[in-house]
Amino acid sequence: MAAIFELSPRCRELHRKLTDFVENDCLPAEEVYESQVGTGDQRWKVVPPIMEELKAKARSLGLWNLFLHKGYPEGPGLTNLEYATLCEITGRCPRIAPEALNCSAPDTGNMEVFAKYGTPAQKQKYLVPLMNGEIRSAFAMTEIAVASSDATNIETKIDRVGDHYIINGHKWWISGAGDPRCKVFLVMGKSDPGNESQYKQQSIVIVEAGTPGLEIVRPMTVFGYDDAPEGHCEVKFTNVKIPVSNIIAGEGRGFEVIQGRLGPGRIHHCMRAIGMAERTLDLMIARVTDPSRRTFGQVLARHGTVAADVAKIRIELNAARLMVLAAADKIDRVGAKGALRDIAMAKVLVPNMLQKAIDLAIQAFGAAGLSQDFPLARFFAGARALRLADGPDEVHIQQLARQELLRGDDIRQKHDAIKARREQIFANNSKL
Repeated sequence: MAAIFELSPRCRELHRKLTDFVENDCLPAEEVYESQVGTGDQRWKVVPPIMEELKAKARSLGLWNLFLHKGYPEGPGLTNLEYATLCEITGRCPRIAPEALNCSAPDTGNMEVFAKYGTPAQKQKYLVPLMNGEIRSAFAMTEIAVASSDATNIETKIDRVGDHYIINGHKWWISGAGDPRCKVFLVMGKSDPGNESQYKQQSIVIVEAGTPGLEIVRPMTVFGYDDAPEGHCEVKFTNVKIPVSNIIAGEGRGFEVIQGRLGPGRIHHCMRAIGMAERTLDLMIARVTDPSRRTFGQVLARHGTVAADVAKIRIELNAARLMVLAAADKIDRVGAKGALRDIAMAKVLVPNMLQKAIDLAIQAFGAAGLSQDFPLARFFAGARALRLADGPDEVHIQQLARQELLRGDDIRQKHDAIKARREQIFANNSKL
């Protein structure tokens, strides 16, 4: 675990720059950003101008595309562990900071897919403008008619007809699909439904925005928040025709692609959640120690239950951070596949910790915590959604339990050996 804290001088300098950028540029811009989001239909046509200003400054500071780890020549050369410590800082301002750094989902996962599996032509056409922050993207997997937490249920059809694929499917909760800058979709569907392996039936293909048959049906809301201009949309694909060159990695490799995409992405979500929790705790402490706010003759912090809540949040937050950093370190050492157990534990623990912390903070704020005057209500919506995004709690718990229970035979053998040795020692000593 000591290696977790042995960050390079370069990472420490980036940490300093990023902290300053978030605290002095992003957080003060929150209100302006929200005021610049359009109204009505314009919510899906207007990109707040201040975002481009922030992106330009972040890029000038070298705070750009930090997420793409050192295994990729296109990235800045950081480890997943190093990026995790930086990603946390962006979580303090989740609506603005990740995008300002060109490090927001779903673009980060899609860029990694292109970097890892894309052909030279695909990289030039899609990865380069994505990494330059010129366009945005979406990842279309979740479907409206099936339980998508089990991706083998995906029903979207990808049929090959000559030199083209024809796509038919009905998706929803497609993050980023509402953004006017969204120019490319990565779409998961079944290209070989008859394959004897249920994990080789799926493929990932590229669909450009504006392709005939691609319809954005409506934006979805999360507890009333539509997250415009990016949004989370219901999307239909009706006889969408694309060239066969738009396949990612090859037919039947869809599961391989999404597993490579989701591992680091889940850790990114978790580290931003840690940052959100830190800001939540800061807001709560400022509120309960405010001398102008008193109940029953004393500041809120003097009440035992409030003080205890602050302490509990700190304990659980620090524990969650260490778990996420350990998972990021494991990905660096053995890859995302080898770190599945650690990723699953973090993905369950962190959103639950965040949701609980926000709930306690809202309680301390009273009705103000539910309002638009503070970020807690939006944070809570995001935290609750995160317990479903990239796989619900139950899927990760089931996966973790399965891996733990596989150790049963080894544990029993070890216990039997200890028992036999204990009986031998007892027999030898009873003769004395």
